[in-house]
Amino acid sequence: MNLMKANEGCLYVVATHIGNEKDITLRALEILRQVDGVICEEQREGSTLLKKLGVAAPILLLNEHNEDTQAIEIMMRLQKGERLALISDCGTPVFADPGVMLLNMLAESSVPVIPIPGPSSLMAALSVCDFDIKQFIYGGFLSPKEDRRRAELEHWRGLNLPLVLMDTPYRLTSLLNDVAQVFGKGAYINLACDLSLPGERIYRGTVEEVLTRANGKKAEFVLLVQAVNRSRRR
Repeated sequence: MNLMKANEGCLYVVATHIGNEKDITLRALEILRQVDGVICEEQREGSTLLKKLGVAAPILLLNEHNEDTQAIEIMMRLQKGERLALISDCGTPVFADPGVMLLNMLAESSVPVIPIPGPSSLMAALSVCDFDIKQFIYGGFLSPKEDRRRAELEHWRGLNLPLVLMDTPYRLTSLLNDVAQVFGKGAYINLACDLSLPGERIYRGTVEEVLTRANGKKAEFVLLVQAVNRSRRR
């Protein structure tokens, strides 16, 4: 079955797996095997992923170094009728990854942009959170500079809502220490590490307790911090 209309350009934003290769959806595989090209951030990671998925489509690179010019090139190809798929190194694209500029440009054009939903480390971590997350703040990736990072945490703390944070693996311990400094060592957190991988681990407890178990650990992670003035259900 052909999912695309003839002679119409289209960008598919395709979620791939976040670790376990079996998590990619059947729809995502079908789209990737039909498009004229796949847009990814890095050649090596992109080609390795596509090879494992049995996808032979050409690769177009879109990253922080070339997005200004490459986004225009990609938009022109889409306007000429090509069907392209945008993927991330893992998980759902654009979210904390390149692609926003391209989507901004396409929003002002007639080119359809279609999401192909699937794995997301954020949603996976939220789905197993053991405190109330009816509302939450996505703080995302904070500043790499300690003083600036702590100032950002102070801002989020003042809003008194659960906070979701992410960062590079090597800053995990630093971020936990900053959360302890700003929210207090007794602040309750969930720390989801290496989701869907063999070494997956979810730490629950106070920041102080989690630090004793995860200090020095390097892992892909999502950190959920409970609102400071709300008690956790037991």
